[in-house]
Amino acid sequence: MELLILSLQNFWQEVLGMAPRILIALGVVALSYILGRYLARLASMALRRSSLQELHHRFFRVAIIILSVFGGTIIALNVLGLEKVAVSMLAGGGVTAVVLGFAFREIGENFLAGLFLTFSRPFNVGDLIATGEIEGTVKDIELRYTHIRTDDGRDAFVPSSQLFNSPVINFTRDGLRRSSFTVGIDYANDAKLACDFLKTAVGRAKGVLSDPRPGVFIAELADSFVVLKAWYWVDALKKNQSLTDIKTEVLDNCRIALLENGYTVSAETTSNIALVRMPGGPSASGEQSA
Repeated sequence: MELLILSLQNFWQEVLGMAPRILIALGVVALSYILGRYLARLASMALRRSSLQELHHRFFRVAIIILSVFGGTIIALNVLGLEKVAVSMLAGGGVTAVVLGFAFREIGENFLAGLFLTFSRPFNVGDLIATGEIEGTVKDIELRYTHIRTDDGRDAFVPSSQLFNSPVINFTRDGLRRSSFTVGIDYANDAKLACDFLKTAVGRAKGVLSDPRPGVFIAELADSFVVLKAWYWVDALKKNQSLTDIKTEVLDNCRIALLENGYTVSAETTSNIALVRMPGGPSASGEQSA
């Protein structure tokens, strides 16, 4: 019993002797937390000037505070004379990161890809994009995935790693969207005059922009008909117009113009919808039978 009491007294004396160090260590941890919150606030103010969403702001704030407290804890352990414990924490943290990296490789890949996309994201909420076989409107952007709603009402949650590693086509970044179609006429018809008729018919459609101007040219001399290709531009950001309605009016105007002027339209007529940016930007196209 006396030995136990003596041991407790010695331990208490050691604690009292280390009290200044303990107080200093606690003060270092507290200061590191306060410093982390201050740096997080500064980072948040800087991020508000960017296009990053609030989700990313919160992530950076928490990450800065955690890193600051971790650094303060390492310093506090050194103040207490526990250098070996501090080194073990650093080494253990590295080993743990490696183990978790292998265990949750896909999650980590999506997480890191989401971080990189926050700095150089090629799209925003509301943009019409395509990646792989998925095409639709961006509804929400998270670090691990992006929510895309397709035209047929499906909700696709695309991993950030796919968006980071695969090509992403943004159809509405500058608001301009180009559509084009082809039509075949008989070899006996005046093809150049037909181009003028089609250009006038396209320009009459409501919603077709005059700048950039619509155009028509002879695209190909097929086996049984002459292929004419026409294109026009619309402003995809206007909310009071439907792109499908504009396309319908354009094609109907061209149909009427050709028939009224006595042209023989090929039975193999096709329409080609091409979605591209202004000259100098990326483009995409897809074909659809009419």
